[in-house]
Amino acid sequence: MQPVTVQTMYTLLKLPRHHAPLKTVKKMLRMSQVTNNVCKRNLSSQNVFDREDKFGAHNYHPLPAALCKAEGVYMWDVEGRRYYDFLSAYSAVNQGHCHPKIVKALIDQASVLTLVSRAFYSDVLGEYEEFATKLFGYDKLLPMNTGVEGGETACKLARKWGYAKKKIPENQAKIIFANGNFWGRTLAAVSSSTDPSSYSGFGPFMPGFQLVPYNDLEALEEALKDANVCAFMVEPIQGEAGVVVPDDGYLKQVRRLCTQYNVLWICDEVQTGLCRTGKLLCCDHEGVRPDILVLGKALSGGVYPVSAVLANDDIMLCIKPGEHGSTYGGNPLGCKVAVAALSVLIEENLAENAEKMGQLLRKELSLLPKDVVSIVRGKGLLNAVVINKDFDAWEVCLKLKENGLLAKPTHGDIIRFAPPLVINEEQMKECIKIIKDTILSFKK
Repeated sequence: MQPVTVQTMYTLLKLPRHHAPLKTVKKMLRMSQVTNNVCKRNLSSQNVFDREDKFGAHNYHPLPAALCKAEGVYMWDVEGRRYYDFLSAYSAVNQGHCHPKIVKALIDQASVLTLVSRAFYSDVLGEYEEFATKLFGYDKLLPMNTGVEGGETACKLARKWGYAKKKIPENQAKIIFANGNFWGRTLAAVSSSTDPSSYSGFGPFMPGFQLVPYNDLEALEEALKDANVCAFMVEPIQGEAGVVVPDDGYLKQVRRLCTQYNVLWICDEVQTGLCRTGKLLCCDHEGVRPDILVLGKALSGGVYPVSAVLANDDIMLCIKPGEHGSTYGGNPLGCKVAVAALSVLIEENLAENAEKMGQLLRKELSLLPKDVVSIVRGKGLLNAVVINKDFDAWEVCLKLKENGLLAKPTHGDIIRFAPPLVINEEQMKECIKIIKDTILSFKK
């Protein structure tokens, strides 16, 4: 491949000369040529923070860690400091950072065919669809890219089924959601949110969405009695809400009620699925099966955006050609990566490891003083602690970072602990010591 020159960069980017001075373009070229050695650059964390702040939208409030490399359960910042990752990109890297099998699948496919769009067939989409449908036990898979696209797809599919099969009057279909849900930040997703930071300032909102309390079967049944309800969409454990675990049997009763009232159960397993909670799917803990399954995040092991919606023919075939799709959905890169990512989960017994390590983590964290950590909750390796109001969870996370572990607070006083599922017992014990010592230092 020929090196990119200043002249070709102007041409490729179609930049009028007044948009980027020659010296600026030259600097951009020099920086682009050292990306493979990003951790060796003479670049400070503060440089990274300042540049993002200047040139990027301020739609996130990151913990101040300027990361440039990751492998397995570890990440490194630009100064070379190593950290344990206890967020896992919100459960996208269940298989560990840069898993060699998944990266190899990406590289091998990238050198052959990357994108055809769905205007044509590719030789790998069917391979991926067959692998995933047989693994999860559904007739069909609809491929998308991001988790929120998966949620949008499930909602569209449910409405289409409601009109075609349940015979709901046109434009009257309703979808029920649980308070505290989080499935993304599109206009549809925030229309179902009860979090003001998600929905404030973004109305008007999607019609036909209704809310009921989470883990409240009586309220759910009352809502399902409405003949215009086509679906109930729920997370088996509410992740962004602070790892809120429902009562035992909740999902089994959700299944019973949705069947009784002829309503589709959409299970949002984007964060809870793919071995995170100690089973392949979180709903497997209760032995129940949703009508529509939404997957994402770890479906690619954090290597490439991949999401999917699975359902049987009587639901999936309600959508006809031209009614839904995505240019990148089902692209060859994503398909190969997803097959590799799913294979790693199974071959390395990551569900079993998540269950074992999760029990160890919760057992040890439960020994912390109740006047500092009032609640420890979770399942598998999706866990959270509630910090006493006298302490600041953000400050605790900053101190954890200083001590070599990266975690992030949610909803003010909750810290989520969700490391990659490849973590071993020795590493977990070291992390438990870091967490305990850090939290106890605030008590002093």
